[in-house]
Amino acid sequence: MSKPIASYSPYRRHGDSVYCSGQIPLIPETGALLHGTITEEVHQAIDNLSAVLADAGSGLERVVKTTVFLIDPRDYAEMDAAYRSRFSDPLPAREAVFVAGLPKQARVEISAVACD
Repeated sequence: MSKPIASYSPYRRHGDSVYCSGQIPLIPETGALLHGTITEEVHQAIDNLSAVLADAGSGLERVVKTTVFLIDPRDYAEMDAAYRSRFSDPLPAREAVFVAGLPKQARVEISAVACD
C-alpha cells in the first residue's frame, strides 16, 4: 500500500462500512506515478484500492459505491472497460466525474465505500 501523499487517512471504518480515500495509479514500491495507458492506470488505481481495502479487512467484492475522477472525457470508454473487468455483478453504484486536474498529474483517481 502506498503512503498517503497528503494529510488524509487511506481509509476510515464506521460500523460495518469502510470509506476509502481516492487512489491514483502510484506504484507502491517506489511511490512514482505509473505512466501507461488509461487501462494500465485504472488497473493500478484499483490494485491500490484493493490494498487499502485489504488493510481495512475488506475487499473489492464488498465495494458498494465508487467515484471515478478523470481528467479527459475521451478516456471514459477505456476506463469503463478496465473498471468492469475488476468488479463483479452486481456492480457497485458509481459516478464518473471529469475534473481539471488530480494529484501528481494523475489521469484517474478512484474512491470507494465498502460494506462488510
